[in-house]
Amino acid sequence: MNQGLEIRWHGRGGQGAKTAALLLADVAFKTGAYVQGFPEYGPERMGAPITAYNRISRDEIRVHSNIYTPDLVVVVDETLLHSVDVTAGLKEDGAIIVNTTASKEEIIPLLNGYKGLVYTVDARKISIETLGKNFPNSPMLAAAVAVSGVMDKSAFLREMRTSYEHKFAKKPEVIEGNMRALAMTFDALADELKDRA
Repeated sequence: MNQGLEIRWHGRGGQGAKTAALLLADVAFKTGAYVQGFPEYGPERMGAPITAYNRISRDEIRVHSNIYTPDLVVVVDETLLHSVDVTAGLKEDGAIIVNTTASKEEIIPLLNGYKGLVYTVDARKISIETLGKNFPNSPMLAAAVAVSGVMDKSAFLREMRTSYEHKFAKKPEVIEGNMRALAMTFDALADELKDRA
């Protein structure tokens, strides 16, 4: 796979990490990319640790396995930092995004010496403000797109609106809440990403 992006998601059952990975694959496909989005199945239950993956490439993807050396890791639940080696195999020139209220400086000591880029997003705060409940997957999905640059922000938001309109046709308030969550996450990361550019 050339010029591709590999992402590993860490979350807990019921938080939407698997859904976020599948949504990312869907919207990337609609922008013309070759994609894979899949969970790693085990004894899943509500609250149990789960892992999901994305491969996104402009070239045909011929590998069909789990991802062992991701470019990006997305941690939907920060409590996993104490029980799962979320940085295992993560490329030093890659990045990790953690859903947390803590600062980047507070998170770094929990990352097993990882020296790459670290981003934090308070997805709980964003989702409660925009959706009225803690649904961290939409903010973390936007964070993955913002940090990776895998697709243009406007194309991502356009395709996500189409996806939400299909999924929540009878719940317009959910559509608008999710769209606000996506936009708010891009805004929250704007300064950090500008510094990197």
